[in-house]
Amino acid sequence: MGELAVDKHVHYILSVEKRKDSFESVVMDHLRMNGAYWGLTTLDLLGKLDIVNADEVISWIMKCQHESGGFAGNIGHDPHILYTLSAVQVLAVSNKLDVLDTDKVAAYITGLQNEDGSFSGDMWGEVDTRFSYIAICCLSILCCLDKINVEKAVNYILSCKNLDGGFGCTPGGESHAGQIFCCVGALAITGSLHHVDKDLLGWWLCERQVKSGGLNGRPEKLPDVCYSWWVLSSLIMIDRVHWIDKEKLVKFILDCQDVKNGGISDRPDDAVDVFHTYFGVAGLSLLEYPGLKAIDPAYALPVDVINRIFFSR
Repeated sequence: MGELAVDKHVHYILSVEKRKDSFESVVMDHLRMNGAYWGLTTLDLLGKLDIVNADEVISWIMKCQHESGGFAGNIGHDPHILYTLSAVQVLAVSNKLDVLDTDKVAAYITGLQNEDGSFSGDMWGEVDTRFSYIAICCLSILCCLDKINVEKAVNYILSCKNLDGGFGCTPGGESHAGQIFCCVGALAITGSLHHVDKDLLGWWLCERQVKSGGLNGRPEKLPDVCYSWWVLSSLIMIDRVHWIDKEKLVKFILDCQDVKNGGISDRPDDAVDVFHTYFGVAGLSLLEYPGLKAIDPAYALPVDVINRIFFSR
């Protein structure tokens, strides 16, 4: 089994930010806030966050905030709950949450809760359990969870639970590992995990491991490094992570590295990107890989960041 190419991955993440004129950078322009979260959190997990100019990052993030309180994926784009969480997470990692007008951000998120307890992603009204998780996670980080109807939010999530123990994006939607993470994470943050059939869901999740050791998101799909996060974190939150072969999963993630140029791909020998680099490193952190900071499975932030938020007040 190979080793994690830490220095190569650090170089790769820094190079992504510098190549603003590349095709990849242009087509991902609207997702830059997410990219900042993926890249900077990876650097933090690797213990290399200090090589980034925090003031430049914070200045750019605040330029992405709209009058509504929400954040856009980049300067000049529309606000969305997805990018708002990423902005708050980056500020949390950077220990700069104090630059926020917390009430303003909380008001934006609170205004996206619907009568049935669900959340819309933005003013256009798309509903998805991803947005329920994002709202709950973001407001919890800001210590403003009491500003929404938590009971209704939890009940909506539970209405998306399926007979196989999993969760979909809306009631009746197919169970998917990404949605399961969102629903289980939201239930964990709100202290509602007792509503989950842990054995039934744990069985569905552990069946996502394939012969290569990797995990997929649904039955009969190919393995993908990103599910090293979505599946693994869910298994940890419901205390069923011992039902998979951790050593084989570590090997799968390490096999997806570009050991020459840095970065991690979805599967071995594919092109790398910062999304899979983050989720690969985050997965290894959950697997307690040596030299990595610990990550919280519900908040998707380093444990020391979460401790700083909740225990230093």
